[in-house]
Amino acid sequence: MNRRLAQGFQGDMASTTGRPVRAVVALGANLGDRVRTLRQAVAAMQALPLTDDVRAAEVIESVAVKPDGPDAEAPAYLNTVAIVTTRLAPSVLLSYLHAIEASNGRERREHWGDRTLDLDLIAYGDVVSDDPHLLLPHPRAAERDFVLAPWLALDPDAELPGRGRVSDLLARLRETS
Repeated sequence: MNRRLAQGFQGDMASTTGRPVRAVVALGANLGDRVRTLRQAVAAMQALPLTDDVRAAEVIESVAVKPDGPDAEAPAYLNTVAIVTTRLAPSVLLSYLHAIEASNGRERREHWGDRTLDLDLIAYGDVVSDDPHLLLPHPRAAERDFVLAPWLALDPDAELPGRGRVSDLLARLRETS
């Protein structure tokens, strides 16, 4: 594990689950060397402690989504989804994801702004959380083709907790667009 990423997390190692859990992480980048950044992010996730397996879907390109909707004028995103098998607690995993973003130059200046890397924890097993610091499943995952399509490619039987089968969500989304 990258020493810079590991700093500050030693005390959090006690925050683990007793059994491996499958978590879904969405990755996106629309600034810089997007392919390299996504590869580095997947490699960093593979190096996380208490994480046994990371599988990433093929990368797709999508239009940037801003608070007012799609923005074809903004740099396009490369997106993928990774399924991570981990014993890290969801809050600890999310902290690591934020550290990976920061190590790849992510700056949080503008809500939904352009970024070098965006890592969203979409689902963590069947956990449902309305904690403002850890919303699970991700509140907008069912509205995002660029999350659902790669996820479905990795896991044809995937379900978004509380929302249903990913295949059904994606079909509905495509019917309305």
